[in-house]
Amino acid sequence: MANIATDMSDGSTGLSKTRIIQIMIAVAVLLTAAKPILPDFLIRLPEAWIPPMAVWMDAIFNFIIDDLKLAVLTRWIAEGPLEFMLDTTANLLFGKRRWPNFEPIPWTAIAATAAVIGYYLGGWRMALLAGGTFVWTALIGQWKIAMQTMSVLAVAAPMAFLIGLFLGIIAWKWAWFDRAIKPILSVLQTLPFFTYLLPAVIFFKVGPTAGAVATIIYAIPPMILMTTLGLKKVSPEVVEAGKMAGCSKWQMLRSVYIPAARTEILVGVNQVIMLCLAMVVLTAFIGMPGLGAKLLAMMGSFKLGRSFEIGVTIVLIAVMLDRMSKAWVIKLPEHFERGTPWWKRHGYALATVAAFVAFVLIAQVVQVADHITRQQSFTQGKELDNLIKGILAIDAIQAVTEWLRWFLNVWVLIPFRNALLWIPTSAFILGIVTLSYYLGGKRPAIYAAIFFSIVALSGWWDRSVITLYAVISAVIISTFIGIPLGIAASRSDKWSKRILLACDTAQTFPSFIYLIPAIMLFGVNDVAVVFSIVIFTTVPLTRYTIEGLRTVPAEMTEAADMSGATAKQKLMSVQLPLALPTMAVGFNQAIIFAFFMVIIAAFIGTQDLGQELQKTLAGTELGKNIVLGMNVSLMALTFDLTIMSWAEKRKKALGLG
Repeated sequence: MANIATDMSDGSTGLSKTRIIQIMIAVAVLLTAAKPILPDFLIRLPEAWIPPMAVWMDAIFNFIIDDLKLAVLTRWIAEGPLEFMLDTTANLLFGKRRWPNFEPIPWTAIAATAAVIGYYLGGWRMALLAGGTFVWTALIGQWKIAMQTMSVLAVAAPMAFLIGLFLGIIAWKWAWFDRAIKPILSVLQTLPFFTYLLPAVIFFKVGPTAGAVATIIYAIPPMILMTTLGLKKVSPEVVEAGKMAGCSKWQMLRSVYIPAARTEILVGVNQVIMLCLAMVVLTAFIGMPGLGAKLLAMMGSFKLGRSFEIGVTIVLIAVMLDRMSKAWVIKLPEHFERGTPWWKRHGYALATVAAFVAFVLIAQVVQVADHITRQQSFTQGKELDNLIKGILAIDAIQAVTEWLRWFLNVWVLIPFRNALLWIPTSAFILGIVTLSYYLGGKRPAIYAAIFFSIVALSGWWDRSVITLYAVISAVIISTFIGIPLGIAASRSDKWSKRILLACDTAQTFPSFIYLIPAIMLFGVNDVAVVFSIVIFTTVPLTRYTIEGLRTVPAEMTEAADMSGATAKQKLMSVQLPLALPTMAVGFNQAIIFAFFMVIIAAFIGTQDLGQELQKTLAGTELGKNIVLGMNVSLMALTFDLTIMSWAEKRKKALGLG
């Protein structure tokens, strides 16, 4: 294909891109139509052709674990410095009775400290959010499980930050390392979270240590990328000023480059914190106690009221951490005149210490200020359970949800799934390659052919197609919701800000939360799976539609108005075409989010790769775990490369980049 001319505009002897696409589509349709007479290897690869990838992976990991004795080192880390740090934070936050046996910090002291820090970062609203989150957590009777989660987060986030910062500096310093690590980071960012969990359990041990390790690895990539980006963007003038001041290489890095890249590095910190929180909730699947484990147990027993309470706590913590870390990004360092008293320069630090000490002392004499007992909590879990069950039992609601479940299952989802499974593997791969070639060009098409061929050779083709069916179904439905909503909101500054704020807030929610309304409304079936993905993926589609339309140059819309175009003509012929490159980022994120969410939806009960991945956590099938995760990653990377390649070409065609 590389030697075939792809110019669509000239009349040269080579085949045009359009003609190549037509031929590829014709071959794919012919293969599908001729399925009854096709040889078996074109329909599904024979088992004899499937290489034992899982066995190979197991052999590699057994060599690493047994022969290289890496497990000895990792277990020492787990049982030594890592466990010491986790025990320390656990003792401080909820009183885990292990060495060094610290007494837990009173909840009022933590809430007051958070409120002061919040006020410093963003005023009274931020103080109310920060302090109020911890007050809610304590009063609702979830302090201990929340602090179990926070104790791991307090270790994982700083470690992910430090490792990511270090590797980001190396990637900035040496171009060969940057080129080598970028493909690895792309794969890590598309791997399903189950793929992180089993290696963590095998190399470390079940519980907080494995949860912390999986969380750290999961959160490192954005820190590396943002550090590298920030350091590369430092202006030559700043660098030259540092050199003229006689700074050494270490001083240049510490006092020039890193301060100049502060904004990008702090954005990386924000992403690290949010990814750590998302992952530490999901590590409930490997025995990590805390909010995730409690939520998993409540959802498993269909106690939706208690699930809702825990979900609110997780959301409040996520929103608080997101807002505070973003406020830290935009807050400029304060500078004081020479001779300013020490207490003025460190006023907020002193206020934080004073609030902490004051409430620690109060807690020594007032029991409620120290801890809230079960009898003192304001939990309404049982009442919410009854309320939700009562609402769901209303005839009108039952009629609507049952009709939707029946219609979507019988007439949309199951037929679509069966149709995809019916297509021969050869025709399916050719169809994906054709789509990649049409949108992205030759390079994405070649990658699509390689990636999907590997999926076919993995022996998990049907499960992969079922995974893809859920992703495609959810993204199509999300498109019909998110794009019209984004178009409507973009017409008004007021509504744009409101919807974007809602999108920002929704993106901070740990993905587990989206399962709650899906299970509440539709029970456990394919409709619930797709519905949970739709909620998750509608957010980026709405967000980037608004941003794309709001950034269309004003002179272009004015020219359309002067030419007498109607609102519909202006939208279809001017605004949407110019906004499409930005909207493509939303499509890309929606697809990546959908692949992530479909694996989490395995908890509902699916027949896809997520279900198989979840099963591997019960044993030591590390090879199978890696192969399944690789399939998800390769499919996600195919769409990522195709869409982003199309967006870049579109930008160049429009003169935007």
